[in-house]
Amino acid sequence: MKKAVCFSDKHYTIGKIDEKMYSSFTEHLGRSIYSGIYEPGHPDADEDGYRKDVMELVKELGVPVIRYPGGNFVSCYDWHDGIGPKENRPKRMDYAWSSIETNEFGIDEFCRWAKKVGVEPMIAVNLGTGSIKDAGDLVEYCNHPGGTYWSDLRAKNGSPEPYNIKYWCLGNEMEGSWQAGHLSAEDYTKKALEAAKIMKWVDPSIKLVACGSSYEMLPTYMEWDRTMLTELYDQVDYLSTHNYTMNSGQGTTNFVAAYKQLDSHIKNSGRVIEYVKAKNHFEKDLKICLDEWNVWNFQDIKLDSLDDLQGLTTFEMTSAEKWEIAPSILQEKYSLLDAIVVGGLGITLLNNADIVEIACLAQLINVIAPITTIRNGGIFKQAIYHPFHMLSKYGHGTTMKAIVNAPKYSCDFGELNIVEPAVVYNEEADEVRIFVLNCDQEEEVELEIDLQGYGEKKVKKHLVLNGEDYEARNTIEDPDRVTMKELEASGTNRVILPKLSWNVVILGS
Repeated sequence: MKKAVCFSDKHYTIGKIDEKMYSSFTEHLGRSIYSGIYEPGHPDADEDGYRKDVMELVKELGVPVIRYPGGNFVSCYDWHDGIGPKENRPKRMDYAWSSIETNEFGIDEFCRWAKKVGVEPMIAVNLGTGSIKDAGDLVEYCNHPGGTYWSDLRAKNGSPEPYNIKYWCLGNEMEGSWQAGHLSAEDYTKKALEAAKIMKWVDPSIKLVACGSSYEMLPTYMEWDRTMLTELYDQVDYLSTHNYTMNSGQGTTNFVAAYKQLDSHIKNSGRVIEYVKAKNHFEKDLKICLDEWNVWNFQDIKLDSLDDLQGLTTFEMTSAEKWEIAPSILQEKYSLLDAIVVGGLGITLLNNADIVEIACLAQLINVIAPITTIRNGGIFKQAIYHPFHMLSKYGHGTTMKAIVNAPKYSCDFGELNIVEPAVVYNEEADEVRIFVLNCDQEEEVELEIDLQGYGEKKVKKHLVLNGEDYEARNTIEDPDRVTMKELEASGTNRVILPKLSWNVVILGS
């Protein structure tokens, strides 16, 4: 059996974990909204048409913030289409996903749903085909108390109290050619700067997220951020970036090691922030908003690899014809291996808690999501639900620096330790919580945990995500085929990590 040691000293910290680290995202795409969040006539729908079974699982996940309404969708979206009497709302072509948008569900429905679920909205404005005035009007509609056209219209539409939305995204992936209204860095900067000005004139208390580089294969990667932040730095509060991991053409070893790729991606964004701050003598710190991240295997898009995104302007689906209403597209069927990799990506988020303040698992329901619903039927948890749930449940406190002494393995990202941990100290519970990935595909590993300064701590809980069939998937018929299992706690400072597994180890007094 291989052996590894994880050292942690209470005096050496990485950063306080923000509650918004476990946020998510829902877009007008596929069945994310329609027959996901919203399905009037469903046996389990409430008086507003919201599925109660969905609300229960979202509450269980403990998601604090949800980004809406896109995504690529937002760059052609006119928010005015989604307010007022539903019988008067127009049906529109959604160019992003070649679907028909009925507009039965809009900003009011989302904010009311968010209140019921107990989550905070993060709203993206259309900086593709939309105008800067549209963005300001939307802030007025959502946040102004009353006495103006848009705020009074909100009251007339059934919401006399303002929504007081704090977080606003200045567009989505505007560096990409697939985005409607795609802009150069210089042109995006001009438009975002003017939108930010108007939006903050309406409500100075809001926090703004600027579009950063999302995909490393693009020629503008990082240069986009440098150009844009030079002018926008003092007007915004977060730099957005996106990161998806694909299990295609790279082999299991590299797929499992995706946590290292995400770590490099986050640190690259951080380096641009630090460069622009130092170069221009800015005073404040900007944080990263990783507002889209997940495993996305492109099971439903005719795409061989993420590199094919370069120069792409449209996505071709395999499971739907063009111009359907809420088609069943991008409904990834996640495996145990996918779930283990999602857990590893979560470890990277924790280990970058000093710079990542918001992270949104993309998406929440049906579309590349941890929750899957059946139209007019039941609901089940995809395999990736479980590591995300454990992160949101136990990943609170301060991430501590961890030093690992372990055997190495080779992958495209270099020579890496066979175990990858994130050590979290929860002061309120006086617990050390270690999220740890065993990357060895053949052997279990004995992990010794060497803690200094925490007092006497022993293993009192050990949860594991593993199995013999890494292609195992949950279904509506077999909803618990992939789930977390609890192993017997050792009562010592040692645990056995099963081969190729993701673990949560809790130590207490």
